[in-house]
Amino acid sequence: MFTQFEATKHLQQLAQNPFDLAKSGNLTPERLIKFSTKSCGYTLFYGTERITEQVMQTLFKLADEAQALDKMNKMQTGEILNKIDGFPSENRAVLHTATRDFFENPHQEQAAKDATNLALKEIDKLKAFLKKIESMSFTDLVMIGIGGSDLGPRAHYIALQHLLKKGKKAHFICNVDPDDAALVLRDLNLNNALVVVVSKTGETLETATNEAFVRQKFLDAHMDPSKHFVSVTMQGSPMDNPSKYLESFHIWDWIGGRYSTTSMVGGVVLAFSFGFEVFWEFLRGANQMDKAVLSSKKETNLPLLAALIGIWNRDFLKYPTLAIIPYSQVLLRFPAHIQQLDMESNGKRIDKQGRPVDYETGPIIWGEPGTNAQHSFYQLIHQGTTIVPLEFIGYKKSALGEDLKFNGTTSQQKLLANLFAQIIALATGKEDQNPNKVFTGNRPSHLLLGEKLTPFSLGVLLAFFEHKVAFQGFILNINSFDQEGVQLGKLLATKILQRFAEPKGAPYPLADVFLATLKDKD
Repeated sequence: MFTQFEATKHLQQLAQNPFDLAKSGNLTPERLIKFSTKSCGYTLFYGTERITEQVMQTLFKLADEAQALDKMNKMQTGEILNKIDGFPSENRAVLHTATRDFFENPHQEQAAKDATNLALKEIDKLKAFLKKIESMSFTDLVMIGIGGSDLGPRAHYIALQHLLKKGKKAHFICNVDPDDAALVLRDLNLNNALVVVVSKTGETLETATNEAFVRQKFLDAHMDPSKHFVSVTMQGSPMDNPSKYLESFHIWDWIGGRYSTTSMVGGVVLAFSFGFEVFWEFLRGANQMDKAVLSSKKETNLPLLAALIGIWNRDFLKYPTLAIIPYSQVLLRFPAHIQQLDMESNGKRIDKQGRPVDYETGPIIWGEPGTNAQHSFYQLIHQGTTIVPLEFIGYKKSALGEDLKFNGTTSQQKLLANLFAQIIALATGKEDQNPNKVFTGNRPSHLLLGEKLTPFSLGVLLAFFEHKVAFQGFILNINSFDQEGVQLGKLLATKILQRFAEPKGAPYPLADVFLATLKDKD
């Protein structure tokens, strides 16, 4: 158990006197170089965290005691890790990495090979489908999904939007709020629309409702939906139906929704919008990080480093939240994807043996792109009473490569100047005779810096966060791969819907429906 590790006890002692970033002479160029490492085209700078060499070595011992690297290897080779010992659970392998294990040194263990072969069949089906629809007039793709079937694909579509194929565009419908679908469809030419419906079980209520909404629009226009609709679902689900769909792509129970972007959940929309080659490079980048993360050299294992720093901040320094701040506008929705990935994975109150934990698990994840964030919530981050660690993402070059020199510097230089300045200001603070102008500093952060956002580097970035979250779950001894916490509200919503649907003539007053729900919530 996490609290029983010798390293945990030592870290608790070290946390009583963490490194003082604000002390004059403590934050030096030498420190920033010492606490930095490169992998897969990114450099992780973590010298602006409240760590020392002793803290890092003890964190590495924590990873060893928790067998974090061994568990990562077991995950990628197909052992059953999605389980709670002694209690009913999903009891599944966790093999999202198999959806991109097509490159150098693929795993040879049978479970991993079988999963990769299934994923390759879907890749071949995708290539054939793209060729098939070349002669059709599809210019717009409408993707219907929710949660992991929306957040990941949408974030990565926006990130690569500068690579859109001529005449192609994607739209997303996720909210059961009818305004969401209505606004997407309002100006859409249905003749040119391909609709991709994503639901692993084929029974997700919001997705089924939105699919029915969109299908009705096609029927009202005297069009055959089966010539426009595509499904992404498990084999044998209600959506795996060739009479209703132009094509059906498959996913499997060993892929969680929030880990599904490199499967056909993201594959169809990304390959349609940007071309198969772009999607393939995205997979190649993710796979490179999958392999790098298995390295026993912990000092260069970027996801493990970030995971350990996160545990240091959450469990030992007691910082409750983490802000994800990309200084890249094309990563506009990336914090939302990581919010689900992290909070749905590690927002748990029991360990893998079903025991309530007596330590902190996942942090509260939030964030927005810089520099706009600086004009929003940075006031609290710099001078508020709650210390908020930050995870910055930045690139030396802009994605599109278009820029202008203004007042002697380019826009990209101004962006990076703000990024570096914020990191230093948060760490060191500022003294002043006027208390309103005092910045106490010691606001920790780290920076993941890449050369340029490309399909490959985006794949690396996705896998970095996926593995960071998994490592934290391994070390904290929790199951990062189920999501029971989303189920209770769904069950209650079903009971409320039954009341709305009762043939009582006039609808129930909303307040009565709300109050009546309390009576039959069990």
